[in-house]
Amino acid sequence: MYAHQYEITLPADYDMGIIRKRVADFGHGLDDRAGLGLKAYTIRERGVDGSPVNEYAPFYLWRDIGAMAHFLVGGGGFQGIIRDFGRPRVRHWTGLAHLPGPAREHAPKAASRRLLPLPADPDPTGLGLATHIDAEIEALHALARTDGVHTAALALDPDHWHLMRFVLWQGPIPTPHHKDTTERYEILHTSTPSLTDLPTGRLT
Repeated sequence: MYAHQYEITLPADYDMGIIRKRVADFGHGLDDRAGLGLKAYTIRERGVDGSPVNEYAPFYLWRDIGAMAHFLVGGGGFQGIIRDFGRPRVRHWTGLAHLPGPAREHAPKAASRRLLPLPADPDPTGLGLATHIDAEIEALHALARTDGVHTAALALDPDHWHLMRFVLWQGPIPTPHHKDTTERYEILHTSTPSLTDLPTGRLT
């Protein structure tokens, strides 16, 4: 499993209704995309839920790397983003864990992301990283059992050495979880053509 996300920051006075209409008109285009586990059409609006920016930031979980590459560079859909917004930086992560939550059968309306820089490894054997990730996956299992969770995923960026935890929620993100996130999003639409085919549990 691979995750990727691009963040298109928009002007402070941008009419986010334009993005809402874009998703309403074209968001169903990936509902049957082979190799795609999940795409969440996520936005942040300036001044809403603590967001400092207007942002369009779709998030993807891919089952098939070739399908991901075709989407990005093979004319599989990303050309529309480049045409309308320019070519954004695309963050990507290697999947470590993917867990369904109690609300898996309901359409998610919100998402939370936490980016966590990994500390230097104090273990001279080099195995401290594995111990740290063990603890993060255990915490993800606990979080995935929370009422309202649709999907919880943990992934690694080994270039910048940070962990990314992304959680989709059936409704508003419960207040106790706000302090444990770095970004909170509204979900306008979710495409899940191969969600049930994504590997479940720990992936390492």
